[in-house]
Amino acid sequence: MLIINVLQHYGGYKCDVFFRRTFTTTSVQSKNNYEDLDILPLRGSSRDIPLNAKWSQTGVTVAGGNGLGDGTNQLNSPNGLFVDNEQNIYIADSSNHRIVEWKSDATNGTVVVGGYGRGTGDYLLDSPQDIIVDKETDSIIIADYGNQRVVRWSRRDGKREETLISDFYSYGLTMGEQGSLYVVDSRKHEVRRYEKGGTQGKVVAGGNGQGNSLNQLNNPFFVFVDRERSVYVSDYGNYRVIKWKEGATQGTVVAGGQGRGNSITQLTVPRGVLVDQLETVYVADQQNHRVMRWLSGAKQGSVIIGGNGEGDKPNQLNSPICLSFDRHGNLYVVDRDNHRVQRFDLQ
Repeated sequence: MLIINVLQHYGGYKCDVFFRRTFTTTSVQSKNNYEDLDILPLRGSSRDIPLNAKWSQTGVTVAGGNGLGDGTNQLNSPNGLFVDNEQNIYIADSSNHRIVEWKSDATNGTVVVGGYGRGTGDYLLDSPQDIIVDKETDSIIIADYGNQRVVRWSRRDGKREETLISDFYSYGLTMGEQGSLYVVDSRKHEVRRYEKGGTQGKVVAGGNGQGNSLNQLNNPFFVFVDRERSVYVSDYGNYRVIKWKEGATQGTVVAGGQGRGNSITQLTVPRGVLVDQLETVYVADQQNHRVMRWLSGAKQGSVIIGGNGEGDKPNQLNSPICLSFDRHGNLYVVDRDNHRVQRFDLQ
């Protein structure tokens, strides 16, 4: 029996950190075939991604790209990203202290939350870092970093409905089955899960202080949850992505972990992370200006997008931050310091 239809609940796909989780169902034939499932992790693709899939090396700008600014056709240091079923894009436009929606093929965005400057009031944000659109409640959940909180805003009137979590420095969040919320606490070096309606979070990764042991994290940024409720964390200060299975007391390094650097065994400031149906890991390697792919069990990765030096050409990136698939398997990259979002089509 299927517990919940995640696609219906979320109505979309999320960047870095919003993906796959397993539910009890009699229809599941193989964990490697998502098209047989009625569920999909946030920021995932509704089609299987082939083992050696390739994406266009020329990105298409789908939001921003008109320089730094606060115009409706501009972004200012964007961070988190959510792509819905219609390929509309919601962006945490951090330095403009707003959430912007860009309709598919639009040349301008629409401010849906904030946009009145930095602040704490009912219509204000302070440096939002990540975003979830919850279709079930017709609301947006935001990691409101500068205000040290996670908040829910109505999509109907653009007003803050409630503060879900306080005293919390979070760069990344995602949602699991039955509305459970996974939130990165960068200050405490841990990831916590909050059940729907609950106020007490359970540590599901880290929680043993700052460090580089397998039971520790060091300035985690983004989180991704798969269908088995395993948690993948971009562990920035340890230059790695680490996987924590549900109930585990320590993690397993699945990308990087060989120190800071630009070789294919290394990462420098890993940020957005995705995982596909084959447990292939995709990482936004921010300061190497590239997106890398690490096959399950691999000791080295490969560059799939960027890696052509820092720049603003269609085949270049400048501080990629967040990743998301759409339902077709196209890859979206928040290209922060180019103040744009790029789409790279699956070939």
